[in-house]
Amino acid sequence: MSNPTDFNEELDRYKKVERYNVEQVDRIASHYNDILSAIGEDPNREGLIKTPERVAKALQYLTHGYDVDAAEVLRSAMFEEDYSQMVVVKDIEVYSMCEHHMLPFFGKAHIAYIPNGHIVGLSKIPRIVDAFARRLQVQERLTNEIRDCIQETLNPAGVAVVMECKHMCMAMRGVQKQSSVTTTSAFTGEFQNDVTRSEFLRLITASLD
Repeated sequence: MSNPTDFNEELDRYKKVERYNVEQVDRIASHYNDILSAIGEDPNREGLIKTPERVAKALQYLTHGYDVDAAEVLRSAMFEEDYSQMVVVKDIEVYSMCEHHMLPFFGKAHIAYIPNGHIVGLSKIPRIVDAFARRLQVQERLTNEIRDCIQETLNPAGVAVVMECKHMCMAMRGVQKQSSVTTTSAFTGEFQNDVTRSEFLRLITASLD
């Protein structure tokens, strides 16, 4: 029969732990009280009493990438390996916030690199996407930052990044084009060769069916 203490310890491993900078939460929340008043709301009504605190915590989470060293994420799982073919990780979910209006943009990233003596744990590729995406961003810079981090840290023979995102600043306001998708790309090394780049683009659009 299993020990109840062991069972409780196992459950604790799966608890969602949320950590926030309390001073930062209070500072951001105080400004949102003023914002709610400025747009004509009553920050003291029941539905809004805790909204400033919730928004402050959400913003801390949505911008936690400022505290992440993306290069260190890659270095933590680099392995020497004699493999020199293309490694592709596609359909990586992306969630970020446009720095111009602080509205979300979201979509997918497709990333490839050609090892040059080192490979990296596959889970680290999505992690560096998050490290840069969880900041105030523009899609163009986000694409380049991911490319440069992989190139400078792994020193591969080439890196390719393609991002496809929908921007709420276009869908909810302004031109209000709900179906538009913005695509950006960035390449280094071997991916600047037409043949290699074409192979990458074929792989990210191919179905496994």
